Formats: sequence, structure tokens, C-alpha cells
Amino acid sequence: MIIVGLGNPGTEYKNTRHNTGRLVLDIFRQKNDLPDWKENRKLKSLVSAGKIGKTKISLLLPDTFMNKSGEAVSKLIKSKKVAENLVVIHDDLDLPIGRFKISFNHGAGGHRGVLSIVKALKTEAFTRIRVGIAPVTPSGKTKKPFGEKAVIDFILGEFKTKELEILKKTAKKIIEALGTIASEGKEKAMGKFN
Repeated sequence: MIIVGLGNPGTEYKNTRHNTGRLVLDIFRQKNDLPDWKENRKLKSLVSAGKIGKTKISLLLPDTFMNKSGEAVSKLIKSKKVAENLVVIHDDLDLPIGRFKISFNHGAGGHRGVLSIVKALKTEAFTRIRVGIAPVTPSGKTKKPFGEKAVIDFILGEFKTKELEILKKTAKKIIEALGTIASEGKEKAMGKFN
């Protein structure tokens, strides 16, 4: 199983909403006592590896920028069969913060990092964990920014302290979901967590 956390490299992007995939995967790595990140120039990524139960896993944080995530991922995934064992974690502006959704064989939904991976692998048949970043009104409605500039400013903006707390709580559930995917498969995880 290969798990990829999407985001942008560099400290200036560290706690931005667009780096949700990287943030969640790092929490997952720490919780499972997996080795520290190591730079792998060939893969253009930071990597870590280990096991969850009996399942071998490789973790990947592409060091390409978001729009070129496929460059890094395609170096590790050489066939459509291998792509079926891929899990990509990324931010999703269509979901409210605090929510996540597991999907398999779905379109990129306008997410450029996912689109880059789909193009590079020539398949959509991989698992995605879409992590909500959209702000929510007091009544619980999603309140997305409107217009391209507003969207870019929002996703490249840093999480507020309260949002980071919500994300960390959500990450606990995602860690559980990743454990289910590793031990029982994606269908079981979708049934349980979606």
C-alpha cells in the first residue's frame, strides 16, 4: 500500500489549507511510529515506510509542487494494478472542515494535484481521502470562497488555530480509516467511514 499526502514543499506552505494531505500523513506517520521522513531525490519526495499489521506501507510526500504531484507518484507506480493500492490524501473545498470522504475511481473534481496524478498514471482507479477544508457557518452550512483569486488566497492561507484543532481530530478518524483500508480493504473502509 502506498499513501501519498499532497501539498507544497517548503516551510512557507507548512500549515496552509492546501497542505492538508501532507499534514494528515505526517500525523499518521507519527501515530504509527514509522521512521522519520527521508529525502529521496529519485522519487522527488520525502519518504517513510513500515508496516500496519501485516501490510507493508510506503509513505510519500511529493517535493514537486502540487500541480506536478504526478511526476513524483508515477516514479513509484508503474502499472494500473499497482495504482489500485494507492491512497492519495488531499484537501477538498467541497467538504466542510471536520469531514472527510473516501472515494475510489473518481474524477479529480478540479483538484490540480489529483489531476496531475490521474494524467501521469493514466487511470483514476486509485483511492482518495478527500479532507474538508471549507469554512462552515454557525448553522453548519459550507461557506466556500467565491472567485478564483478568493479560492487561491483561501487554500494557500494558513489554518486558524481552531481549524487546526478540528483537523487534528479529523486526522484521528482518517488514521483509523487508513488502518481499515490496510487490513480489510477500501470497500470496508468506505462502508464504515463515508
